[in-house]
Amino acid sequence: MSEFAPLFIGIPGTADTLSVETAGAKATQLWRMSRLGLNVPPAFVLPTGLCAAINRNETDALEALEQGLRDGIAPLEAATGRRFGDARAPLLVSVRSGAAQSMPGMLETILDVGLNAVSVRGLIASTGNPRLAWDSYRRFIQIYGEVVEGVPAAAFDAALAGMISSEGVDGESSLDSEALERLTHEFQAIVIRAAGHPIPDDPMAQLSAAARAVYRSWDGARAREYRRLNGLDNLAGTAVTVQVMVFGNAGGKSGSGVAFSRNPATGANELYVDFLFDAQGEDVVAGRRMPGDAALLAARLPGPAQALAAGVKRLEREFHDIQDVEFTVEEGRLFFLQTRSAKRTPRAALRVLVDLVDEGLLDRATALARASAVDVAAAGTLRFATRPAAIARAISASPGVASGRIAFDSASAKARASGGDPVILVRHDTSTEDVGGFAVAAGILTAVGGRTAHAAVVARQLGRVCLVGCHELTIDETGRRGEIAGLAIEDGDWLSLDGESGEIALGRQEIVTDLPQVELAAIDSWRQP
Repeated sequence: MSEFAPLFIGIPGTADTLSVETAGAKATQLWRMSRLGLNVPPAFVLPTGLCAAINRNETDALEALEQGLRDGIAPLEAATGRRFGDARAPLLVSVRSGAAQSMPGMLETILDVGLNAVSVRGLIASTGNPRLAWDSYRRFIQIYGEVVEGVPAAAFDAALAGMISSEGVDGESSLDSEALERLTHEFQAIVIRAAGHPIPDDPMAQLSAAARAVYRSWDGARAREYRRLNGLDNLAGTAVTVQVMVFGNAGGKSGSGVAFSRNPATGANELYVDFLFDAQGEDVVAGRRMPGDAALLAARLPGPAQALAAGVKRLEREFHDIQDVEFTVEEGRLFFLQTRSAKRTPRAALRVLVDLVDEGLLDRATALARASAVDVAAAGTLRFATRPAAIARAISASPGVASGRIAFDSASAKARASGGDPVILVRHDTSTEDVGGFAVAAGILTAVGGRTAHAAVVARQLGRVCLVGCHELTIDETGRRGEIAGLAIEDGDWLSLDGESGEIALGRQEIVTDLPQVELAAIDSWRQP
């Protein structure tokens, strides 16, 4: 068997054993979830060893990629009873990245690969859901256009906004199938104008281009910056996982979400969920829509909610650590798409270690080794010396307090930080393109977004205070000014964020630190003979 042959996940009769170094962490954890009996869509993975050679355009590597994709698709067709590009029961796949260590949001993913003018009709016929089919098709065109062809996202966003306005609805989730069909044709025209050619109809050509784009994302600016900030320059590259699509955008009993087995901001032993109904996974992690929480999921979909809670705790027991789980519900059926050790604040890291030892999930020696990597100085609870008058509130995605000068973009944040001032990065929504701004900011404030968006995950990992979903914040980025609750703010003004209460205040505040004495005492006791 070739060293670049596909390795399979969740397909009966295959007995591949995956390693993190070869298959990347994402695919390896998928394989382990499937072995635990959790509901994982079938998939195959092409190895990290192809990444550098693909990005150098080496002929042998490109041929190995094409052969690997052909060899991988056939078992997915057999496992599902669908055919790639079929006119009656089409198979659609996602193409996902995954390095040996998690890099949340830094690499590319392309969903709904395999759609064309024929298979979209097959999807309508096989599901009886024309809205699902056209919603998936327009999503595919946009993400393929952006990632593979380099079409600016703004062009698609403008067309979507225009369609929402012309239809007189309050958002994309309210567009009907006829409007989404027209939007799909608009998106196709945008790609042709920008790229000079249409997206290929041939599903295998789509798949090949998507896989090469995911490999290329390893060398993208944000991925390089993330590796630099986190000391990951020794990684070989990303793997590429091709997985059967499941549809969170299939209606009111469907959706996508992210669940943490414990609160990654505080360490509290509670299920921590962001979930969007009738949405695909990228909607959640992009942070552009306001998700619901575990209580809302349980109220509307109690069966999947119970299965999720049980599955997440099972994964925590399996991996002996707090887990970050991505999942989709398709017409009331739960699918697990990813698990990884969760990014957490230093404060949460200490509490989780103490609780895992107390619960018998972790031995003291292992816990002590993990504790040695925690920045204890950053684990304290920050608070303002005096409580300021709040002008607005937002959702806390990462705790603590921060006071700094406003910057409306990452470049401005870097410039102010280089001058010695603390910075509050204020954005309508954040993306992982802002990772350079996160690195220098003391705090982050957004108008929209959820606690489990990739940007919020990165903010927690970096130990930055992060408040999201401030409905009272509006920004005029071209004028470098904005308003919070009707009060004007400008670039360079002082702003203060409280990540415990979610409160926002104008002006500069004095900050004091309270260390986690209970957790530190417990950890110290482990060192006693």
